[in-house]
Order: sequence, then structure tokens, then C-alpha cells
Amino acid sequence: RALRVTYVGELGWELHVPIAATGEIFDALMAAGAKHSIRPVGYRALESLRLEKGYRAWGSDITPNDTPQEAGLGWAVKLRKNMDFVGRRALEKISGTALKKRFAGFTVDDREIVLVGRETILRNNEPVGYLTSGGYGYTVGKNIGYGYVRNADGVSDDFLASGEYELVVAMERTPAKIHLEPLYDPAGEKVKA
Repeated sequence: RALRVTYVGELGWELHVPIAATGEIFDALMAAGAKHSIRPVGYRALESLRLEKGYRAWGSDITPNDTPQEAGLGWAVKLRKNMDFVGRRALEKISGTALKKRFAGFTVDDREIVLVGRETILRNNEPVGYLTSGGYGYTVGKNIGYGYVRNADGVSDDFLASGEYELVVAMERTPAKIHLEPLYDPAGEKVKA
């Protein structure tokens, strides 16, 4: 089964094949792609690309403790349709209320800083959350981290944009810039081709 989806920010394919056929299919793909200089990539390359695009990783960026709205994925939930799904009633209860936490991206300019996740997010010198994932974006040339910014009074776009941010990396504070849009292809043109 071939699905026209991406987890790296460029139009691509995801192949679902029987385990026993993976070697044969891998060999066929490598042979067919040789004229295009195809080569395998590792998990860290995929991680770098998904961070640049702002794709969430299950288990770190999104967990059962996060709502789709908090994770910036509210567009994927169809509350206006008369269709039941697990968690619908819980989402209806909080629909229209101010979010107490929001998923956001952060970059640091210092290339020596290594973000891996779990770094503390400071807003105006106060801890407001921590990074859920991090890494280096080779296409955009920046260190990238994602995490949730929390505020008991609500986390609006204005609240997020008006703060001065730092990340605590290895016990040292480093200036950070907040991003609410993907760093790579924010309009999503590359995946619409």
C-alpha cells in the first residue's frame, strides 16, 4: 500500500508492506532510484526535517495529556460534524475556553547549543514550560525546539508574541525566538504539488 503522505515536509510516499517483503522492496527502490542518486537516510535526518516543518511526534510532542487544540491540531477535529469519536465530549466541554497551554516552536542562533528536549522555557524570566523535542534544522540552519508554553490565565497569540524567551540548556540561559508557524515552507506549498 502506498500513501501520498509526508513526515518530512516534501511531497512523498509512505509504503506499507509485509515485513517479509521489505528487503526485496528496498532493493527495488534503490535500483530504480540510482539514476536520481537515491540513498538511505537515518532517523536523525528524518527528525531534523520534521522539526523544520513543525510536525508533531507522538509520545513526546503530543500525548494523551494534550488536546488537539493545545497541540495546534484543532483543524483536524471536526466538532461541527455530527460524528462521534473517542474524546468528543471532553473536547466539547473545553471548546471556546481559553487554552492554558500551547505548542510552540523555538530557535536559538548559537550553533554550539544542542537542543534535545526537556530544556526549560523561560518567558520574561519565568519558567512557563519545557521543550518536548529538539534538534538541528540543516535546511534552515538553526537549532529547533518544540514545547508547550503554559499560563493559568490563558495562552493567546498576543501572550505568546509579547514575551521575551530563553531556554535553559545545560543550566545556562540562552536567548530564544518563538515561532508559531513552521520554519520550512510555512504555507505548505511543497506538499501540495
